[in-house]
Amino acid sequence: MKTYQMAGIGNAIVDVISTVPERFLHDHDIRKGIMQLIERDRAEALSAAMTVHDTAPGGSVANTLAGLGRLGLRTAFVGRVRDDALGRGYAAEMAAQGTAFPNAPVADETLPTSRCMIFVTPDGERSMNTYLGISAELGPEDVDEAVMADSEMVFLEGYLYDKDRGKEAFRKAARACRAAGGRAAIALSDPFCVDRHRADFQALVAGEVDVALGNEAEWVALYQTNELDDALAQASRVCPLVVCTRSGDPVRVIAQGQALEVPVNRMHPVDATGAGDQFAAGFLFGLVEGRDLEVAVRIGNLAASEVISHLGARPQTDLRARLQAAGLV
Repeated sequence: MKTYQMAGIGNAIVDVISTVPERFLHDHDIRKGIMQLIERDRAEALSAAMTVHDTAPGGSVANTLAGLGRLGLRTAFVGRVRDDALGRGYAAEMAAQGTAFPNAPVADETLPTSRCMIFVTPDGERSMNTYLGISAELGPEDVDEAVMADSEMVFLEGYLYDKDRGKEAFRKAARACRAAGGRAAIALSDPFCVDRHRADFQALVAGEVDVALGNEAEWVALYQTNELDDALAQASRVCPLVVCTRSGDPVRVIAQGQALEVPVNRMHPVDATGAGDQFAAGFLFGLVEGRDLEVAVRIGNLAASEVISHLGARPQTDLRARLQAAGLV
């Protein structure tokens, strides 16, 4: 038995979350509903404008691993934080939530621990402004191949492709896990991220991963088509398992050429932050536990519905108990 059922590699980011009126976005030139990378001065300005906020450890793949830990899987997360108050707190909180954090905080006098300012409007939409700080320096030397090889699956974050060193770390992790008989999965992360790295992502989907997850906007951006059917057909020809979430519309899955649609229960979100991350947690939990694909999607949908019912990107209730009540475990 391997030590970890799921390892992840991604940006280690402290989320700073504030509820704001629509006007706030306009007044501060914030693009609604997407993630924007910002520089340090912009981060400091936005931080100063947040009069009331909550903080929590975040980062897309780290959020997914937190959800998997709540569901009972053995998990590890590879990320880079500074040896400062935020970084030490981040590492300690990940460990307290049941996810091993094998990389010690780094002594660095120039770059602080990363943070993401998340502005949530009354419609539940989140607009994210991320200063990557030290997490952008994550590289292959941060990846312990022994940890990857000792994992049943590794989950990779597309945002890492914004830096060449992140690309190297990404590939090293996936190859070490797969060489030891494991599987690799990727989250496409964001349509703008896909636009920046389209050729690289197409190559990854075609040859480096076993599972690829994205939403409708990300898939059509990846293959530069206006038709989702066309995009998923192209992906499924080269990747064994392709998953597409579509907000309130049925989730589409194509596995070895066989297509499946699973409906979702529509609900008004309090905060959509983390919906994709927690869908991934539930779905990957189902895969690792050997559930059939329909059940895995239903678990993913339940996990996503929990996280959008409150502020923050990580579960706040007993997900395992909710799955049991729904007859999914």
